[in-house]
This record gives sequence, structure tokens and C-alpha cells, in this order.
Amino acid sequence: MPTRSRFSATAFGDIFDLQQLPLPRPADGYAVQRLDHDQLLDRKRQLFLPMRDATLEALFSRFSDAHAAASAWLDTQGLCCDTYPLAIVPAAFDPRLKRHILIYGILRTRP
Repeated sequence: MPTRSRFSATAFGDIFDLQQLPLPRPADGYAVQRLDHDQLLDRKRQLFLPMRDATLEALFSRFSDAHAAASAWLDTQGLCCDTYPLAIVPAAFDPRLKRHILIYGILRTRP
């Protein structure tokens, strides 16, 4: 039985379905972005790495998997959303550039 997260379902943004979003370019999956930075959570190593890092594996196939990874990372670090804001965002991998692409760019904590 899965453990219940201490973070609400919308702690990292509204829940969304990639297939239902009118995106400016196709997304390959969900990514956990550190707000105000170009860093994404590597799903295998549980580290935040720059988007241009060639070893980064940041795409999750389901929103719930990205949420679980973000929650686990914050728990492991002893942090909360207020001190280390994260967001689940649509992302893609560009095979020509060999790097991840943030569909909406770097999100900010303040507009």
C-alpha cells in the first residue's frame, strides 16, 4: 500500500493531463522544476541538475509519479514547499539538442 504524502495533491501546482493541455509544443512527460532555476529533478538519482546536463533523466510518465518524487525529495532533505518551491511542469526531450526543454520556460515564484 503506498504511503500518503504530507504534501497536498496540488502542493506543486494544479494537477493536469498532458493530453488535455493546449501546449505550444508537444510534451514528452512531467518534470519537477525548482522554481526560479533551470534545474529539474533527476528521477533516478533524486538530484536537481541543470537542464543542459547530458546525464539528466527528468521525465515522468504520470503526474502522480512526479508528485511522489518531489515529495520524497523534500522529505529526504527535511525541507518544505515554502522554503524550496517546486512545480510539476510539462517538459520534453529534444534529441537533436540532447537536452530537456521546459515547455513554459523557467517558472518564477513571483510573476
